Amino acid sequence: MLKQNLAYLTRKSEQVVLRAPIKDDGAAVFDLIAACPPLDQNSRYMNLVQCDHFAETCVLAERDGRALGWISGHVKPDAPDTVFVWQVAVHADARGLGLGKRMLKDLLNRSACHNTRKLETTITRDNAASWGLFQSFARDMGGELSDAPHYEREAHLAGRHATEHLVTIELPRRRMRAAA
Repeated sequence: MLKQNLAYLTRKSEQVVLRAPIKDDGAAVFDLIAACPPLDQNSRYMNLVQCDHFAETCVLAERDGRALGWISGHVKPDAPDTVFVWQVAVHADARGLGLGKRMLKDLLNRSACHNTRKLETTITRDNAASWGLFQSFARDMGGELSDAPHYEREAHLAGRHATEHLVTIELPRRRMRAAA
């Protein structure tokens, strides 16, 4: 039975297509993020801008035209060797397929991330799914993961949001081949 389940999940995962978004995807991305608590909801306009202006550092995962996964990110202007991942969303219908790691690897293989040696993100302490994803990704890539409080509840977030820890993954130089 376990073999059958693994084969089924593999087939489902292979049916998911990863691509750069286009501006027409903005509404679908907004709806996907809304369906993925505890992610913070951005404005529809923000998701539209991400799909349009930051397409090369964002990843849309879809199956049969339906958005099932999303990564938004950007190369840091003051650190061109660092890609910052803002959000990772995986719809409940696609969980368990390894889609989060697959999207992260796809992102690192983009030409916009060719010089990337670090991946950064922020995660609240209580977001076990995100911690698990990035710890597993770091292991798979042979990277070193570190974290420290960055956007603090009282100092930066007006006491309205939990402290976000800056998670940094130092990527090995051979990472481009390993990500393929």
